Amino acid sequence: MTFGAKSEKISIQLEQLELRLEELETAQAAAEASVEAPAAEAKAKSRPSRKPLPAHLPREVVIHHPEQDCCPDCGEALRNFGEDVAEILECIPANFKVIRHVRPKFACTGCERVVQAPAPPRVIERGLAGPGLLAHVLVSKYADHCPLYRQAEIYAREGVDLDRSTLSSSSEKSLLSTA
Repeated sequence: MTFGAKSEKISIQLEQLELRLEELETAQAAAEASVEAPAAEAKAKSRPSRKPLPAHLPREVVIHHPEQDCCPDCGEALRNFGEDVAEILECIPANFKVIRHVRPKFACTGCERVVQAPAPPRVIERGLAGPGLLAHVLVSKYADHCPLYRQAEIYAREGVDLDRSTLSSSSEKSLLSTA
């Protein structure tokens, strides 16, 4: 084919195809460059914004004043012209508290009768767990799928020593009393 009569036509066609391919490559490169430029600008402009922290949460304000009341360079008095505010979401672990039910006893001076207010009802008869603790144990066990041994470890870190057997019997009794 190279040395035949039609060899000139093939070489001319190859040159034309090479030119056409080169034109297509430059057009494609220009199109890609124009597509990438707005995408880069859009990425820079559309930074994800943080959602504000929930307004219903209590706020604790800590004000950090400078160590000095005057300018460290010249000694002049400083005046306030603004402030920077940064919020941090903090989690305070569950707090335990002991509720003491005190029932004073009164005695009648005439008949020696003792008068006392009735004891408040308990969720578990003669049990030490309050309704809030029982609710927390049950929700952690059944809704959050946190086993009792892990809950016992969590409570131990808080300074409350509750055995797994105590948690088990308390949660079973409270389930039976509500069923």
